Amino acid sequence: MKKEFTERDLDRIIEMAWEDRTPFEAISFQFGISEQETIELMRRQMKPSSFKMWRKRVQGRATKHAKLRPETTDRFKSSRQRNISGNKISKR
Repeated sequence: MKKEFTERDLDRIIEMAWEDRTPFEAISFQFGISEQETIELMRRQMKPSSFKMWRKRVQGRATKHAKLRPETTDRFKSSRQRNISGNKISKR
């Protein structure tokens, strides 16, 4: 079954997939799609050269797979990422 996403959801999935420290499990938790479905979505939405570059970067990367991460890492976002409150970026 193919899931339908809004343009905003697609942008966020792609953004999360590009982020080095966001695991595929976070995408699955938030959008209900598996790692394989995320890869297929990236293949459809990106230029072939961009997709190849992305796949080369994330393949086997410990930070993209929760099972490969150290046990001490239990967050979905980088500590350097700005806090988001609703749709507004909170000020420091």
